[in-house]
Amino acid sequence: MTASLPQPDDVPRPGTPSTRSPRPGDRGPLPARALETSADHPWPVRLLARKIEQYVDRMAPVWVEGQVVQLNRRPGTSTAFLTLRDTDLDMSLPVSAATRVLDGTPLTEGAHVVVHAKPVFWTRRGTLQLQAREIRPVGVGDLLARIEHLKRVLAAEGLFDADRKRPLPFLPQVVGLVCGRESKAEHDVVVNARPRWPQVRFEIREVAVQGAHAVQQVGDAIRALDADPDVEVIVVARGGGAVEDLLPFSNEALVRVAAACRTPLVSAIGHETDSPLLDLVADYRASTPTAAAKRVVPDVAEERARVAQGRHRLWTAIAGRVAREQALLDGLRSRPVLAAPRTMLADHAERVAALRDRARRALDTRLVRASGEVGRLEAQVRALSPASTLDRGYAVVQRADGHVVRSPDDVATGDVVHVRLARGALDAAVTATHDGEPSTDASRGAS
Repeated sequence: MTASLPQPDDVPRPGTPSTRSPRPGDRGPLPARALETSADHPWPVRLLARKIEQYVDRMAPVWVEGQVVQLNRRPGTSTAFLTLRDTDLDMSLPVSAATRVLDGTPLTEGAHVVVHAKPVFWTRRGTLQLQAREIRPVGVGDLLARIEHLKRVLAAEGLFDADRKRPLPFLPQVVGLVCGRESKAEHDVVVNARPRWPQVRFEIREVAVQGAHAVQQVGDAIRALDADPDVEVIVVARGGGAVEDLLPFSNEALVRVAAACRTPLVSAIGHETDSPLLDLVADYRASTPTAAAKRVVPDVAEERARVAQGRHRLWTAIAGRVAREQALLDGLRSRPVLAAPRTMLADHAERVAALRDRARRALDTRLVRASGEVGRLEAQVRALSPASTLDRGYAVVQRADGHVVRSPDDVATGDVVHVRLARGALDAAVTATHDGEPSTDASRGAS
């Protein structure tokens, strides 16, 4: 790029020997290109300044947009001077314009303009300046159209989504406030908040809320308060104004600073009809600074009334529940079964007594019947028992081995036998055996 710049008259062109007379201290021909310079062969300031001048002079006129921050228009002079500042960043350029260019243009400091200018580099001062050929104020309609376009872009990025908005703290101890210097908005917020909750403390940042420096100062204040761990909520308050005055709060740079804020942010910029983009990205939009103060801190009297009302409702509910349970108990106690509990027991006692008598009678009957049956069986047993036979005088003869002797053949003469009687027993020896059945008397005699 440097090689294409026009060469000053005192600089030798490439391939052409220098024709000027050498001067004391000269180190030879000057380098033709910037890349050929060195500590031993530098360019003089005049050469570099002329090269920059020639390069800038080759630039075509350009349309530039910005904000007028300084305007110096002296009576009787043909040239006016102003400073054109970028609307987003802290960058500016000096501009000179003929008075005829400004004639018919209502230009004031803070105005948003587009300038058709030619860049000029002044070699003696080493400064770059724009020579304005035409200056046009940007109309409100154009500004609103640009804001609407920016609104669509930011909405597409999700900066206005409801799920990004954070809830405000119920009882903040420290509130950050960004407002104008000695502004009515500051008074409205502080005066309305402190009577509602006297313990609240404010961290106030007074900044420019309109003009060329508003975007930078408001953004810096939001960042500073967001970095403070004690600040629980931030309020940006202005209190309305003309459309041009509220333009900083629709600036893209400021809106993105607010979107990046981690502390809940309340926007109290305009009135009901004003809608800067900061309102859309904020966590809560208040119609006025007074409304912001009422939303950020609760009313201590109202909260006490709510507590008292809650206590009263709770007491009423408990008393009603106790009364209902007491009425239920009274109703149960008034019933006959609970009024005279023995009545119910008496019926059961009578039934138990009757059943007991029936059981006794049934048992007695069964015992009588069983006793008669036992007597009958006893008589039968006695009748069939050998003891009865013995009682009639008969005896049971047994051998020594216990075998009952039923026939004379069961014993032999001389055997010892055991004779069992009705009352007692005796041992005897067999002296003789006889076949046939002896008479009773003979049997008794033999025994």
